[in-house]
Amino acid sequence: MAGVNRVRLRGQLVENYDELVKKLTRRLGSSDFAYEALHEAFLRLERVTDAVPVRSPSDYIFRTAINIAKDTKKALNHRVSASEVEALLDVCDDEPDPARVVEARSDIDAFKRALAELPARPRRVLLGIGIEGRSAHDVAVSLGVSVRTVESDLKLALSHCANCLDYTLIRRLGGPRPRSY
Repeated sequence: MAGVNRVRLRGQLVENYDELVKKLTRRLGSSDFAYEALHEAFLRLERVTDAVPVRSPSDYIFRTAINIAKDTKKALNHRVSASEVEALLDVCDDEPDPARVVEARSDIDAFKRALAELPARPRRVLLGIGIEGRSAHDVAVSLGVSVRTVESDLKLALSHCANCLDYTLIRRLGGPRPRSY
């Protein structure tokens, strides 16, 4: 007769259903979890074959339900909670978005054009102080001009670049900067 194991297991499940639920509830700590595991065990009984006879149907069902519960708990532990997903979505992305990259490249190209339009000395002054980070005195010595001339060229270069880039040049209050030698 085909399906002897299946018939015996189903019969045992029907006869001892309440007892199996109580036993699983004690073992798992939750009646809801016990019912769920037992239901899943019932569904798995359909896959049982007669290749090897089941000696203790009640123990077989109980062990199957316990294994299902363990697998379910393991799967739940690997899942990310809603609050963890929310935290991951709130991570700040340090990379600029494509629109900002395009805008920055456009500004760089406009700055290069503005630099090219400047006379040679104001361009070298702006590059020396603004890009290379040299002092006004150092740039003045290298160009063979006074610090005052370097400051005047720097003001001219910054004003020209700000106009070309459509930026507002912020003027400092309080007179000239103290000179550093």
